[in-house]
Amino acid sequence: MKCPICKKEVRPTDPFMPFCGERCKLLDLGNWASEKYVIPGPRADVDPDAAPRQERDVED
Repeated sequence: MKCPICKKEVRPTDPFMPFCGERCKLLDLGNWASEKYVIPGPRADVDPDAAPRQERDVED
């Protein structure tokens, strides 16, 4: 398998699998954080000022 960032060969037993090392792992994390990667699908309308929904207590 090859590292998705730098394309170096990676063995299944390498500690940062699927990345070749910590640097590539952190670069990938940064790509997600900066929204360089996206998961396709319908966009949800989210109000950033809205309070998070809480689960209701359900009695059995």
